[in-house]
Amino acid sequence: MNPEFLDEHIAAHIAELFRSFSDTSRVRIIYAILDQELNTTGLSELIGLTPSAVSHHLRGLRQMNIVQGRREGKEVYYSVGDPHIVALFQQGVEHVREKRIR
Repeated sequence: MNPEFLDEHIAAHIAELFRSFSDTSRVRIIYAILDQELNTTGLSELIGLTPSAVSHHLRGLRQMNIVQGRREGKEVYYSVGDPHIVALFQQGVEHVREKRIR
């Protein structure tokens, strides 16, 4: 890859994507919904954050198109739908786990 082909606009979007992974609560939310759908209450109980804190993080993750919501009655169930995000996130988890083992 030649870095001169990466224009400022694309670089800004990549930086924003990785900035989304820079908060431990957001990372835990993403991990929780990689393989399953959960609503705000379920995420709140699983992660140990208040529902309003979870909602705040989900709003940012939705704006970045990292998570998507599916409405069922009054509830919204969240998941990670983009296979690129899933792969990128899983690669990050594997990388960190391998480094901790050594």
